[in-house]
Amino acid sequence: MASSSSGLTFKLHPLVIVNISDHYTRVKSQLNPPLAPHGSSSDGSSSATASSSAVPAPRVYGCVIGVQRGRTVEIFNSFELLFDPVTHILDRNFLEKKQELYKKVFPNFYVLGWYSTGSDAEESDMHIHKALMDINESPVYVLLNPLINPAQKDLPITIFESEMHVIDGVPQLIFVRASYTIETVEAERISVDHVAHLKPSDGGSAATQLAAHLTGMHSAIKMLNSRVRVLHHYLVAMQKGEIPCDNSLLRQVSSLLRRLPVIESGKFQDDFLMEYNDTLLITYLAMLTNCSSTMNDLVDKFNTAYDRVSRRGGRAAFI
Repeated sequence: MASSSSGLTFKLHPLVIVNISDHYTRVKSQLNPPLAPHGSSSDGSSSATASSSAVPAPRVYGCVIGVQRGRTVEIFNSFELLFDPVTHILDRNFLEKKQELYKKVFPNFYVLGWYSTGSDAEESDMHIHKALMDINESPVYVLLNPLINPAQKDLPITIFESEMHVIDGVPQLIFVRASYTIETVEAERISVDHVAHLKPSDGGSAATQLAAHLTGMHSAIKMLNSRVRVLHHYLVAMQKGEIPCDNSLLRQVSSLLRRLPVIESGKFQDDFLMEYNDTLLITYLAMLTNCSSTMNDLVDKFNTAYDRVSRRGGRAAFI
């Protein structure tokens, strides 16, 4: 594949890589739920048989946003897209809504292109690329390879641009590779360092508050999943006639199922988004407070050391 000749300089932030990886992981986890405890499924089959039938995760799609200053393109963030890989139809209403929401929070950010997962660019990717040209006349394509290669030292990220080339006398739009660098700000460096030093709560050293919180959520979801599974097996056995029918239990299950459509209402969605945004704001403010406190401690130490050297008459040497 040819290299880009546009002369643009691309700067990619770690948040984009984390978002794409999280998007792929969530889709893969939904298609391949955890196996039953003790390495066996509910019908007594081994875990090896269950794992061999794991469904491969499909490709995920999303938009990348950022700013372009002259010949420098800086990709700050990303969001997911609704795309049908069979019909190659992009949900424009969802894209416009997400773009409008990001404009309210980040008025200087623009849609620079899109992202996907895979080992290399495919011919069908050009359909999405052309569909986004009405938003950005020269969109960027960020490709993440989810396959782990222990021998690879570089990040599994490839950035493509589109160029018009004449092939066999016919002008065609093709993908060309572009070079990029990783650009980080202080908040991203702190976040990446925090995630890199997370330790399991059952280890010898103390875990961070985030690790403890995520461990508690994992245990709660695991317990809920096991109880729902037991209830499902009980109802299946009751339907097959293996156990006697319990009308009292069926009424309780029916009452529980009637509550499910409640979470699909517009009011629930508005309340959920409001609480979700408030939680993100509190987390962001807490991070800023922590950064300010750390910076204050650093300034105090610097002033102490500067004052000590100044009293000893070594001020010029210190400077």
